[in-house]
Amino acid sequence: MATYLVVRFSAIGDVAMTIPVIYSAAKQNPDDRFIVLTSPFLTNLFQQQPSNVEVHGIDIKGDQRCLIRLNLYIYKWMKQADAVLDLHDVIRTKAIRFVAKMLGKPVYTIDKGREARKALTRKENKEKKQLTPVFDRYEKVFKDASLRYSRSFNSLFADQTPDIQPITSVFGNKEEKWIGIAPFAKHEGKIYPLDKMESLIEKLSKKEGVRLFLFGGGGSEKETMDAWSAAYSNVEVVGGKLKLNTELVLISMLDVMISMDSANMHFASLVGTPVVSIWGQTHPYAGFYGWKQDPTNAVQVDLACRPCSIFGNKPCYRNDWACMQQITNEMILDRLEIFLS
Repeated sequence: MATYLVVRFSAIGDVAMTIPVIYSAAKQNPDDRFIVLTSPFLTNLFQQQPSNVEVHGIDIKGDQRCLIRLNLYIYKWMKQADAVLDLHDVIRTKAIRFVAKMLGKPVYTIDKGREARKALTRKENKEKKQLTPVFDRYEKVFKDASLRYSRSFNSLFADQTPDIQPITSVFGNKEEKWIGIAPFAKHEGKIYPLDKMESLIEKLSKKEGVRLFLFGGGGSEKETMDAWSAAYSNVEVVGGKLKLNTELVLISMLDVMISMDSANMHFASLVGTPVVSIWGQTHPYAGFYGWKQDPTNAVQVDLACRPCSIFGNKPCYRNDWACMQQITNEMILDRLEIFLS
């Protein structure tokens, strides 16, 4: 039996994308042990994990922020590991790899394809083509470590039906089509204009037999969602009412999720819920599409300037955000129709 130390601290969506790969590898290597290190908040994503997977939260923004303290803290797991699988390749994980190599541990690291990403998003002479999906990049790390691997993950809840009582106690029984909407993202280049989103919510709220659930954070996001919920019927605000692990259960009950290129697309993918995703500055070509999601459900417009960013955090070259402004409500409603019929 071998023990593998698997490291990916952030971001939320990227950590979510490790789960299908880790679970698939663990199930096909049942005699091996997988110790996963990630951010404390994200440990709640790892539900119903295989028995040979254990997950630990590492506070890289607090007590373990210092690289020396980080390595001292994880040393107990490092000693147990036969190899380190780095799915992140950032300064912190490079420090972990350095210590692993000093201890004689083999190290396997993700190739992020940084040069290909630059070519895809540069302003002039773009190389506009599909890059290696992130799932494939994660999988290669496990294969490089000579682990047996094939894709077997379908849903966090594939083997055991989750308890829906915490959902029904808040929102009642499901008696209509449930549509999730996650209108926000970390960066502006990934966010559908809020006036257009409100218009879409208004249209959907008027459809018979439909109930909408809005997902987002606190602060101004919650204020916006609360305003929409007050203005339109059959619109529920999820933010602040459920913990992350319970939110995943609610997402599994949805008929479809409308999401930006954001973490909620990956949350829905983890529980087998179809996603209609909206893409602006970013593009599925970069390799961050949801696990087993239908590529035809990506709503986007073809512009010469797209994609201009991997993360949606760059200023608009055109100063008009055409990549989002040109996406109409009708384009989104057209993709939703199959899930509402």
